[in-house]
Amino acid sequence: MKATAFEPDAQGYWGAYGGRFVAETLVAPLEELTAAYAALRRDRDFQKRLAELRKDYCSRPTPLYFAAGLTEHARGARIFLKREDLLHTGAHKINNALGQGLLAVKMGKRRIIAETGAGQHGVATATVCALLGLDCVVYMGAEDVRRQQPNVLRMRLLGADVRVVDSGSRTLKDAINEALRHWVAHARDTYYLLGSALGPHPYPLMVRDFQSVIGEETRRQFLAREKRLPDVLVACIGGGSNAIGMFHPFLGDEGVEMFGVEAGGKSKRRGEHATRFARGGGGKPGVLHGTHSWVLQDDAGQIALTHSISAGLDYPAIGPEHAFLRDKQRVRYASVNDADALRGFELLCKHEGIIPALESAHAIAYAVRLARKRPPEQAIVVNLSGRGDKDLTTVADTIGSKDSA
Repeated sequence: MKATAFEPDAQGYWGAYGGRFVAETLVAPLEELTAAYAALRRDRDFQKRLAELRKDYCSRPTPLYFAAGLTEHARGARIFLKREDLLHTGAHKINNALGQGLLAVKMGKRRIIAETGAGQHGVATATVCALLGLDCVVYMGAEDVRRQQPNVLRMRLLGADVRVVDSGSRTLKDAINEALRHWVAHARDTYYLLGSALGPHPYPLMVRDFQSVIGEETRRQFLAREKRLPDVLVACIGGGSNAIGMFHPFLGDEGVEMFGVEAGGKSKRRGEHATRFARGGGGKPGVLHGTHSWVLQDDAGQIALTHSISAGLDYPAIGPEHAFLRDKQRVRYASVNDADALRGFELLCKHEGIIPALESAHAIAYAVRLARKRPPEQAIVVNLSGRGDKDLTTVADTIGSKDSA
């Protein structure tokens, strides 16, 4: 299929997925945002400013690194890492936060609200707000605040008002709920800087576009190094921003396989994982947070509880473009459970001297699994979406509980 076959229609639908399901109060702000973004996609001055800040502030391009130690361990296909963990703030989230922050300034919005799960989007948003002189409010679930304390401290040091959400499962889903409620009440003077490739149109499109710098760089770097394209791309998936950013520039290349890795959690029982596409896992088409996609639901159609060792993957829905790509069989979706993700974390530490985010560790674990089944002539590129400083307490607690068992 041609790359243009993967673009949404004017209403923000990829096939059956996407769209805009919001309170009437948000219709006008979303239409304003859609028009502003459509204009800025063609604005050379905006694109030039964004490119300059990506280079000089965020440290792009990030390296494409051959993981020789991990490859030797797997004894199969070669494994490469796209080092988004080396970006300013420590993850891919700054790509989107910077783009949307500049858009907010262009729109005359001086107050930013955001949600965060693992805290990396919150840190990136607070960073951009400090850079651009914007007020910043970040909603974060109480459970995520507990397990991501270093990022909470970073956000507050950067000047953000971090608001703890105690409702529901007290994770990312509930943080998004509160951010949307806030936006409904303050839409006139507030910009909602959504962090993943989900939500009402135009957010899935905007986030994908701002994150596509990952795949664009990977494509250029791999061609320059190997004189061909990679055989396989692998990325972890919560809402799906780092994955769609890696995948999108390759969608028209039929010879490039792509795997999105969901959070398998503790078990296959409902409420103990976040695998929207797993057979029998409870995922089916539905609406959550303003978009129609695949959503984990209980027998009554209510949003199901989720679990993952990684806060950033602990979310019951997935971005609408991913649902479309799954239906088209252009991207395959797999899962890695908590225990295997922790092993992926330890493998990268041991064999490469790199401490990954637990989200990224899911992709590492799956890439090693794939590499063992592929010949050494093949090449797998993993999007190492973030570094693991934020997860050291979680890892230490998990390893400690295993040791004492």
